[in-house]
Amino acid sequence: MGNGWPPRVVMRRAGGLRTLEAALIRSGLGPVAGVDEAGRGPCAGPLVVAACLLAPKAYDKLAGLDDSKKLTEATREELYPVITRLALAYEVVVVPAWEIDSIGIHVANIEGMRRAVAGLGRPPGYVLTDGFRVPGLPVPSLPVIGGDATAACIAAASILAKVTRDRMMVDLDERMPGYGFAVHKGYNTPEHIAALNRLGPCSEHRRSWRNVREAAGLRPVAAAAVDADAVLGGGLDEALSEEFQNGRTGSRVATDAAHAR
Repeated sequence: MGNGWPPRVVMRRAGGLRTLEAALIRSGLGPVAGVDEAGRGPCAGPLVVAACLLAPKAYDKLAGLDDSKKLTEATREELYPVITRLALAYEVVVVPAWEIDSIGIHVANIEGMRRAVAGLGRPPGYVLTDGFRVPGLPVPSLPVIGGDATAACIAAASILAKVTRDRMMVDLDERMPGYGFAVHKGYNTPEHIAALNRLGPCSEHRRSWRNVREAAGLRPVAAAAVDADAVLGGGLDEALSEEFQNGRTGSRVATDAAHAR
């Protein structure tokens, strides 16, 4: 214990959301980066993860920082260019739907956070993540429950991620009309579910989501996993083998050109 590491963090009141960051910086652990994501829950579109390294100075122009979900779209859009201008460094990572299906949403989230931190032009001394621990980061880190409403750097990252993803979903709505992506951003609203069942999934829908698989006429994930084990073991019956060979002949998948129907 005599080496004094890790240093004892003394919490003192600071302005706005800067209390935790200020304590870490006073303890010699700065600069502090915040990491957050947008798009974990939707059944369509990418997962977007952002890392943001704010200067120790509490800029007045960033006084409105808060959990991006609590802010209006207009306020997020106003804060976005301010954050990108005043941040010491920031990085935004996009994890596409196909990769989410390949590795799972939680692993995609962890991997996205690692990539975002690694992509910062300036290495942080400490990382604050929103909600859960991220193993494999090159510097000390701390998960903060409700971090986007607790730490300014996480709030800034949440806005970068949310604005980036919302813009992508608006663009996706223009390329694949009919689903209403510009309005619900890929979340499971009644309107989106109705469009999904009417049109079938597009290439941006996550096939690992139950409702997407059902709309496409695909087997449930659990049943598919059992069948895959049977394939590897050579014990799958002839009829089911034919289904796999034919690419699940009963599946219903919309072509990207058919979305305006």
